[in-house]
Amino acid sequence: MNKFLAPAALISLAALTLTGCTDNTTGTTAGDGTINVVSTAEACTVSSNQVPGGTLKFNVKNEGSAVTEFYLLAEDGLRIAGEVENIGPGVSRDLVVIAPAGSYYTACKPGMVGEGIRAPFSVTESAEGPSVSADRASLQKNATELYSAYVKDQSEQLVRGTQNFATAFAAGDEQLAKKLYAPTRMHWERIEPVAESFGDLDPILDAREADLEKGEAFTGWHRAEKDLWSPTGYTKLSKDERTTLAQQMVKDTKELQWRTTELTFTPDKLSNGAKELLDEVATGKVTGEEELFSHTDLWDFQANLEGAKIAYEDLQPLLVGTDDQLDAQLKKNFAALQEQLDEHRVGDGFKYYNQLTATQIKDLAAGVDALSEPLSQLTAAAVK
Repeated sequence: MNKFLAPAALISLAALTLTGCTDNTTGTTAGDGTINVVSTAEACTVSSNQVPGGTLKFNVKNEGSAVTEFYLLAEDGLRIAGEVENIGPGVSRDLVVIAPAGSYYTACKPGMVGEGIRAPFSVTESAEGPSVSADRASLQKNATELYSAYVKDQSEQLVRGTQNFATAFAAGDEQLAKKLYAPTRMHWERIEPVAESFGDLDPILDAREADLEKGEAFTGWHRAEKDLWSPTGYTKLSKDERTTLAQQMVKDTKELQWRTTELTFTPDKLSNGAKELLDEVATGKVTGEEELFSHTDLWDFQANLEGAKIAYEDLQPLLVGTDDQLDAQLKKNFAALQEQLDEHRVGDGFKYYNQLTATQIKDLAAGVDALSEPLSQLTAAAVK
């Protein structure tokens, strides 16, 4: 779950008073057009701060001692144009993104905390014009239209589910609220990269308590989760507090649904989003940190897998005849990971995560890694 922006930072970001931005550029790119990025604890060095528009490839190398992330942010400093997460020390990973002409910000996030180390980044008009054939452009357009319809459907179902959950939660019907919690959150988890692209809504709807900065309010789904599955020593919310939280969740979810209708998708957003969903599994669900109180992580795991598979299947026609080997590998690994998850089904749900053995968790992590590697190649194959 991306926690890139804290709510307290939004006003200054929207005004673009980005104190702390650094210009760590060398003004050059690699011979193949790759933009090289080096992330350390103190710096985010980008090989060029101005490039022609089109398909951009960033190669991000982590030379620090902590796990890092890299973002390309839109001009408002809030919207995420592209991201690559979970880059371990000494590891390099690529981000391929379609970026039209405009002003952006690059940002490294060493330690995956705080607002990141930022610098202005400019994309100019490309002199080469469109580089995609008409037939391929048609396939790309169809893929994005299919995915847009999927996001619309999931966001609408999320609103309805949140309303039902909020009604039960506010009324103190804990049995019903617990029953609705995990299935409703699956709609969020299936389109999580889309939700995370709204830097103000994601933290207030989906922040875990451990992600909060000092003084930040604990709100949203995980606040309700903690109240429903109360840990030892916890003081439960009053009726008025439950009602306030429930009403705010519905309001924020409706805002999310409305904003998704304004989004324009591109093939790289689909493929990068699919990879982000697998990263979410690797960094949150497999570790058991996401649903700390309810232990419903496998419901989230399933939803992330489904969302990634939808994006892949929408893009799959672009692989036929151009990268059949990658297509076959993705089909195989999606099926294998789904088979692993199915082993833990109970009725129409799953085992609670604290019921799994260490060996079972290790096997799931290996399945995620096996799918993540070929999925990281999907963007380059889909946008060429």
